[in-house]
Amino acid sequence: MLIMTVHLRVPHDQVEVLRPHMQAVIAASRQEPGCLFYTLAEDQAEPGLIRAFEIYTDDDALAAHGASAHFQAWRAASGQYPREERTLYDATRRA
Repeated sequence: MLIMTVHLRVPHDQVEVLRPHMQAVIAASRQEPGCLFYTLAEDQAEPGLIRAFEIYTDDDALAAHGASAHFQAWRAASGQYPREERTLYDATRRA
C-alpha cells in the first residue's frame, strides 16, 4: 500500500477557479482500480494551500493514476502552481 501527500500552493483568489477541476479529478480518481482513497482539500489555516491525500494498493495503481486522462487534465489546470512538497510512504512493510 502506498500513501502519498502533495502540497500545492495556489493564489487564494484562484482556488475557486480550480475547484471544479479538483472535484472532477477527485471523482474520477476514486473510481480507479487500486485507488483506496483520494481527496484534495484547502488548508483551513493557510488559504491557498491545497493538500492532496492519496492511497493506492501498489506501484501499478499509482502509475495508472499518473497516466490517466483525468489526472493529466488536473495537471493542465494546476500545473503553473508550485508543488511545495510530495511525500510517498510505502505502508506495505509497516511495523
